[in-house]
Amino acid sequence: MSQQLSSSLPLRAGTEAWPARLALMLAHCAGMLDLVALPVWVGTLVSAYHLDPQQAGGLATLFLVGAVFSSLAVAPRLHRLPGRLPVALGFGLAALAFAGVSQTTDYATMAVLHALAGVSSAAALSCTHGTIARSANPHRLFAFVGIALGVFAVLFFAAVPPLLASLGGALLFKVFAVVMAVACVATGLAYPRTAALAGQGAAAPGPRVGLGRGVWLGALGVSCMAVVQAMMFSFLERIGMDRGFGLQAVNAVLVALGLVNLLPAGLAALLQRRWPAERVVLCGPLAQAVLVLVITQSQQFAPYAAAASVFAAVMIFTHTFAFGLLARLDPSGRALAATPAMMMAGAALGPVLGGTLVKWSGYESLAVAAVLVAACAVACFSQARPSAAATPPQPA
Repeated sequence: MSQQLSSSLPLRAGTEAWPARLALMLAHCAGMLDLVALPVWVGTLVSAYHLDPQQAGGLATLFLVGAVFSSLAVAPRLHRLPGRLPVALGFGLAALAFAGVSQTTDYATMAVLHALAGVSSAAALSCTHGTIARSANPHRLFAFVGIALGVFAVLFFAAVPPLLASLGGALLFKVFAVVMAVACVATGLAYPRTAALAGQGAAAPGPRVGLGRGVWLGALGVSCMAVVQAMMFSFLERIGMDRGFGLQAVNAVLVALGLVNLLPAGLAALLQRRWPAERVVLCGPLAQAVLVLVITQSQQFAPYAAAASVFAAVMIFTHTFAFGLLARLDPSGRALAATPAMMMAGAALGPVLGGTLVKWSGYESLAVAAVLVAACAVACFSQARPSAAATPPQPA
């Protein structure tokens, strides 16, 4: 165990260097692309590619399903992987996949390339989140990458939707390819060196501690919030357009959403020592459900705009506290290397579930689903406690 602890010291020092932090920020932005782009993504597939909501949600779901299985495969092997190579390679393959999507309108081809992009980017993101989890202060570093995601969201919503209106839907996937390519280059050049950990985590003597009940339930709570996030976020733009608020007004809401997203991660960092994570994660799902009710039930622009502009911020703020909480419950980083699986298992269900509900019962049905899933999230988070996570050491 002492060898395992000492082998992690170079990694902790490496994540304190700003070039490495910048690489982690860019990797997080690329890997969490769906959290920012999902409403424009699904909306573009409906409006520019003329897919119905279920088909459009299905393509996004294929990306996310691929991400889930990839993350579940990578996370248990975290300590045996050299961080830089799989991260850069994963983002590079995702860039090629999205470039391919931009060149076709064949649904089957788009489906295969969406799945490939999900598998590749999530493998890279799993290594990224596992590295953050083993840093000196996981809560703070995850807040930093969350701030970067907020900046990325502002730039994305300010630039991309207007360009799509004039240059066509294929541009969206070209932008995705560029984002992945930038992350590939950045991580190839400046990703924290983890060679000292490769092989040693598995080979070092000492017991391997099993993931406790609290860790599993905390991960499930994050997935439940991701279901609500993806289900609602996928149709945020469509709700505004279908209720006649107009393209300019809806785009303004998306830009405002991006600006608001600059705040929650930094606020979570400031409140790390003041607000107990165990309570924050109980409040997050409830806030999500309330906002979904407002967005789906309101026929007026002002309530829709107010709720929509802060909707993603709730997930970012709560997830930062959940990340820090799970890092305490599992110091090995294995559970948080599966963060893409936690997020995207829920997010994979969200678009297709939302599309099916909207197709058969209208936008109002999203609120009923959100309330039920939020109740499940609260029940799971209520068990995510250090006492619930403790398990006796198990042989490796």
